[in-house]
Amino acid sequence: MARRPHAAQPAKKPKGPRTNREITSESVLLITEDGEKRGVVPLAEALAAAQSAGLDLVEVAPGETPVCKVLDYGKMRFEAQKKKAANRKSQRTSSLKEIKMRPNIDTHDYMVKTKKMTEFFERGDKVKVTVRFRGREMAHMDRGTSLLGRVRDDFDEIAKVEFAPKTEGRLMVMVMAPR
Repeated sequence: MARRPHAAQPAKKPKGPRTNREITSESVLLITEDGEKRGVVPLAEALAAAQSAGLDLVEVAPGETPVCKVLDYGKMRFEAQKKKAANRKSQRTSSLKEIKMRPNIDTHDYMVKTKKMTEFFERGDKVKVTVRFRGREMAHMDRGTSLLGRVRDDFDEIAKVEFAPKTEGRLMVMVMAPR
């Protein structure tokens, strides 16, 4: 059984900026650890300055004469990672939650549903309020309309109506979003 030759491994792209010996340019625009611009210097001199400070030479902006800064590369990566995690944490997508009710809902059941809706609005979620009609309840669609009106009035301060109540077969639907 003949074996196929292995395909050449693709060249690995370095993650992040080039540092120290990875920089290939002959001269660089050097910025010291204090933020002072030293101007265009040979690469060897820039590497010596970074080594004497006990830090890394990091290519900040590549180009014909790349801009290189003397800094602690490990610390820079750590700070970038923390910033990325903080951005991911603060980024929240609002989802659509559904609350189902019946036209002749009792007071306590209504209070339980509204308490849950309040939690959803505080988290930043939208709420789809659905009133479901069964059997003879279809003859009393006005009860569903008044129930949705009551919900709208109860949440007037913290939420706004995004889609007005509309009837879809045996369902009456209204979508509310937090203010």
